[in-house]
Amino acid sequence: MALALVETVVSLTIAILAAIGLPGLFALMAVESFGIPPLPSEVILSFAGFLVAQGTLPLDGAIAAALAGGLAGSYAAYAVGRWGRSRLTGAGFGFLRLEERHLVRMDAFFARRGELTVAVARLLPVVRSYVSYPAGTARMDPVKFGVYTLAGSTPFTLALLYAGFVLRSHWRTITGYFSDLDLVAVALIAAAVVYGLLLMAGVLAPGWPPRRRRSTPPVREETPSSDP
Repeated sequence: MALALVETVVSLTIAILAAIGLPGLFALMAVESFGIPPLPSEVILSFAGFLVAQGTLPLDGAIAAALAGGLAGSYAAYAVGRWGRSRLTGAGFGFLRLEERHLVRMDAFFARRGELTVAVARLLPVVRSYVSYPAGTARMDPVKFGVYTLAGSTPFTLALLYAGFVLRSHWRTITGYFSDLDLVAVALIAAAVVYGLLLMAGVLAPGWPPRRRRSTPPVREETPSSDP
């Protein structure tokens, strides 16, 4: 069932690119960057590179459409995170409930490392499609968000387009290499979610490497001694 679904997504991606060309590439990259539904960027870009090699798509047009589509989808996800922030407070249950203090911590993290986080995440499969949501929730500066999104997306996009151009009819070879990276990315996301939940539950203290939060003993009030 899972393999059939993946093959259907791949076939649909190929059909859209082959039929619509540059507008299809723009639309597919916008959806891929939005993350819902998940689309494989390695399939989109490597097949687009193959179409460039065939002469079906112009190289400069393919680069522009891919980057513009990715930026549009990223800003759409950023907007969802930013304007949906108020709905997150109180979401969840028990120790998994999101409170304002959790969002404040995320704000502080993106204030310190937001640019680097966004730029590096754009180079990673799977992660690149979802980093826009926390960036928007943390209210990262929208101009910096766009600049660092392009900074990370450009080498990723050019590399896959070039790979598809070089491999031509063997462009599908790329997906085999990326399947392993996808698994690594999913594992990293799962680990980050678990780490975040343990921080929220108070089991771990903030910082790296992970360490247990030490319970502070209650402070005893000393009564002043009376002089004889």
